[in-house]
Amino acid sequence: MQNHVRVAVIQTGSAMFDIDATLDKVEANAVSAAKKGAELVVFPEAFVSAYPKGLDFGSTIGRRTPEGREDYRRYYDSAIEVPSTYSERLAQIAGDLKLYMIIGVIERDGGTLYCTALFLGPEGTVLGKHRKLMPTAGERLVWGSGDGSTLPVFDTPFGRLGAVICWENYMPLMRMAMYAKGVQIYCAPTADNRPTWVPTMQHVALEGRCFVLSACQHLRRKDAPEWYRAVQGDDPDTVLMSGGSCIVSPLGEILAGPIFDEDAILIHELDLADLARAKYDFDVAGHYARSDVFRLHVNEAPMPPVVFE
Repeated sequence: MQNHVRVAVIQTGSAMFDIDATLDKVEANAVSAAKKGAELVVFPEAFVSAYPKGLDFGSTIGRRTPEGREDYRRYYDSAIEVPSTYSERLAQIAGDLKLYMIIGVIERDGGTLYCTALFLGPEGTVLGKHRKLMPTAGERLVWGSGDGSTLPVFDTPFGRLGAVICWENYMPLMRMAMYAKGVQIYCAPTADNRPTWVPTMQHVALEGRCFVLSACQHLRRKDAPEWYRAVQGDDPDTVLMSGGSCIVSPLGEILAGPIFDEDAILIHELDLADLARAKYDFDVAGHYARSDVFRLHVNEAPMPPVVFE
């Protein structure tokens, strides 16, 4: 394993509901990060092509409106399939720049949308994906739930790379599963821009003794289409998501960020020897575990609703 790696966390907003324009933003930001020497680039949750902050999709308990169904139709049309020409373009961007890249996408599979983190490699390939296991609150209206078959951790020249999306980071059993897989670069694409998010990332880093890279969008009303009925209003400069992206060391030290209310590319060179230094006095899935008292069972089998035999 190499001794150091230069990483980048991208904080900007999607061109909401416009796949091609959003992919152009992905490429421009990835190029900027590569010019700064980044080998790993992390984009926010649901970056392609929208985290629909402030939309209610016309839903109240027991009632859905025609306007809300049309909002969902637009969202469905701006999601991407994996594989597709869109996922291939993302892989090509990573390949052309010789980057590892993790990016949040809205993945369309049949009639269901999933909040997915795509892993892309420097050879220009899609390495794999993680579908968010439990959408939060109103997200459950428009996103399906993933299963245990997409919980990957990948070997890279700079260590083991994984991703946990937004409030999955508040699921202690989910975190423990990732720690047991040996995650060393723990990526957390998110839509949580509250000041309380950074302490959560520090806790995860300290608990897992891993580097944590969290990316959140800086998104304004002008990034959304004209028809977008956000509860925040129609002023083009209204902030829908304020950012708060950060990079944290395995001992909980903030290495970069948080930055709020502006676009940013956070860059830091990680000293990978810090991983071993941090495990000296705490290894949650190793010498600090008590498997005689506590044990976690993880089902990684695909769970399709229909099985044809």
